[in-house]
Amino acid sequence: GDYEDARCLGGLIAKEGWILLNGGRASGIMEASARGAKENSGLTIGILPGTNSDWASEYIDIPVLTGAGLARNYINVLTSKVVVALPGKTGTISEIALALNIGKKVISLNFDLGSLFKKYEGDKQLIYAKKPQEVIDLIKKILKSDFDKEVEKYV
Repeated sequence: GDYEDARCLGGLIAKEGWILLNGGRASGIMEASARGAKENSGLTIGILPGTNSDWASEYIDIPVLTGAGLARNYINVLTSKVVVALPGKTGTISEIALALNIGKKVISLNFDLGSLFKKYEGDKQLIYAKKPQEVIDLIKKILKSDFDKEVEKYV
């Protein structure tokens, strides 16, 4: 299910040596991904909506208290190299929209967005994956592409 996919993905992110950043809450997909990362000695950052760290998952190493409510979703998106979306509610949808709006790549893991963001599929800004390992492979390609673009500036 979604919880196990999130936990597995968090573990794979940690194994790559990447930092997992999410909404930091002690429930659902957010907790599952952070748990998977911590089980694999990863570093986790939680961007929390409130001012109380009691809301943070025990699997979050660095809770960032924003006091910004849902506006914290913009911080999540701006801070991330790649946005990965798993099945969620309106907060997840808002993060996807914000990411696409500023040109970030979004990988959707088993989260059918219907026709909502169809326009972004054509230019490969929104990519669908079915397994956590596919997400990792896609992130590697995206990061390599970004790196290659940066190097071209200096060559």
